[in-house]
Amino acid sequence: MRMRRMLGLALAAATLAGTGAVGAIGAVSAQAATSPNMTRQECTDAGGQVQARPYAGYYCALPDGSTQPVT
Repeated sequence: MRMRRMLGLALAAATLAGTGAVGAIGAVSAQAATSPNMTRQECTDAGGQVQARPYAGYYCALPDGSTQPVT
């Protein structure tokens, strides 16, 4: 129990400081969590189709079943 608490405190301190490997991992995962919009050309190049959502703009329906917003 004591070891788990010490590890948790060290992890929290490193995260708040934003330095070292923990800060780099957090930055990478934050970047991966936000999906950038793709262009119409990128959508068709990836084999997808640009489709419209009523009142919400356009999206790209990719062959694997996922969707991405289109700019």
